[in-house]
Amino acid sequence: MDDGNPLGEYLRARREQVRPEDVGLTVRGLRRVPGLRREEVAMLAGVSADYYLRLEQGRDRNPSAQVLAALADALRLDAPATDHLMSLAAQRAHRAPTRRTGPDRVPSGVAMLLESLGIPAFVETRTFDVLAANRHASALAPGFRPGRNRLLDVFLDPAERELWRDWDRAVARLVAGFRASVGAATDDPRCVEVVGELALRSPLFRTLWARHDVRPVEGAPTELVHPEVGPMTLLREKLAVTGTDGQVLVLYHAEPGSTSEAALALLGSLAATTAPATTTTAAAAGPAAAEDLTRP
Repeated sequence: MDDGNPLGEYLRARREQVRPEDVGLTVRGLRRVPGLRREEVAMLAGVSADYYLRLEQGRDRNPSAQVLAALADALRLDAPATDHLMSLAAQRAHRAPTRRTGPDRVPSGVAMLLESLGIPAFVETRTFDVLAANRHASALAPGFRPGRNRLLDVFLDPAERELWRDWDRAVARLVAGFRASVGAATDDPRCVEVVGELALRSPLFRTLWARHDVRPVEGAPTELVHPEVGPMTLLREKLAVTGTDGQVLVLYHAEPGSTSEAALALLGSLAATTAPATTTTAAAAGPAAAEDLTRP
């Protein structure tokens, strides 16, 4: 878990993953730290070692955009990682501690849209709790059901491990996506709950979380091996649900004319015999939200 200094933790984690030779530094003798030393990052970024130390320790909370850009260059951050660095600095300087103001509610129109779609679709929160899903989504994956958390399931549910063709890569991408989704709001109560449980139960999660990798919440090809219809390569799309606090509509579809499209159609036929799955979780939304979902 983070210690309340997300910017400093991020800087430390990223410098530990940069080898001196990657940035043109000559290594002499034994090194007692992985990656770059603090003074090496400071030199590459053109700032004093004392100033960089204050940033890592959280004693300086107002780095300029120019300093952040120099640090991103020194640490060889790509565009998403640089954006994350900037957002951590901005949120630390200006935001109040995270407080939830009420339960998550899926807009009724979006809930009706889910049932009208003939492909797997669900709505999730910024902490990857599934609030609503259609029957196609619930048939596709165990974790695509209301009341489940995708990050918890992918590490702790054996059925999820069997579903993903490259599970190790899938979980690394999911953790990086979770980092990007929650941003600096790691003090959000639900984020603390999810990360705390996984930190206790999964050594692999602890390793991946400590890396501070970030990956934007966006669509990507996904390779699955479904127990009923076999292997599929699906395209995943993620669309922001407007008027909500970070809810995302996730959809899975296949390339037209492909064997994956045929497999997905077969799965849809099997799912047609099941009860509708679209609802909200009792814990996340409560009776008022459930009424909102079913209201015409």
